[in-house]
Amino acid sequence: MALVLSATWIAKPGEEQTVLEALQNLAGPSREEPGNLYYQAYQDPEEPGVFRIFEIYEDEDAVTAHTQYPHFVKWAAGQAIPALEERRREFYQTLDF
Repeated sequence: MALVLSATWIAKPGEEQTVLEALQNLAGPSREEPGNLYYQAYQDPEEPGVFRIFEIYEDEDAVTAHTQYPHFVKWAAGQAIPALEERRREFYQTLDF
């Protein structure tokens, strides 16, 4: 079973572009990570400060590794997360029928 991560990032007022830039730099390298099966960011057109990231990983170890790669440290931890008003993460397991 794969592990699904659904993240919601809500930017502080005026920080939307900061978060958008970080996601632009995170997406490509995140898709190339060993253990990553899918990575897609979304921006709410009606609320441009709300971003969602849908990620699928082979297992929990791959999720943990994701947070330790240089691109995550620089762009997520270093740039996007400090610009957020709120950060939520929900985890699910796929149902392999």
